[in-house]
Amino acid sequence: MGKGRLEAFSDGVLAIVITIMVLELKVPHGADLAALRPLIPVFLSYVLSFIFVGIYWNNHHHLLQAIRHVNGYILWANMHLLFWLSLIPFVTAWMGENHFAALPVSLYGTVLLLAAIAYLILVRVLISHHGQDSALAIALGKDFKGKVSIVFYALAIPVAFVNSWFACVLYVLVAAMWLIPDRRIEKTLTQ
Repeated sequence: MGKGRLEAFSDGVLAIVITIMVLELKVPHGADLAALRPLIPVFLSYVLSFIFVGIYWNNHHHLLQAIRHVNGYILWANMHLLFWLSLIPFVTAWMGENHFAALPVSLYGTVLLLAAIAYLILVRVLISHHGQDSALAIALGKDFKGKVSIVFYALAIPVAFVNSWFACVLYVLVAAMWLIPDRRIEKTLTQ
């Protein structure tokens, strides 16, 4: 079957995820800059999560550009990824509202870790369906960044209980690593 509906549905879910996150930014009751101060943690968690959702959207788009068709396994692997991404607004709001307390920061990392694992599963299912010699398999290679991301998330989860800010630094490092768009798939497809 074609991939068009999968792309459209995934784009819609990610758009809703971003919309839900921004709705957590409540309007302050004051008209001065001091009224914005309590929103700083909520805003920072929103920015980080917006970047992560944007990274997933960008990389998901590239994945789907490298394939021709989908099957039921791919549809379910994609739903698995979207499930974990749909939890990002909840953990983002909880982390921001609680000023980056240990448990919310740890749960945030858990959701990021499970989303990364779900993305890895989606990639493996796509490669399995299209073959080890497919453009996608060749472009991704050993996927070093994906594996490092999983390690950083797994480290950050327990670290959050020792120092939640250091755990957040690990999340920011993963985001920074992926912020520059991954050109592997684009390069492979243009060759």
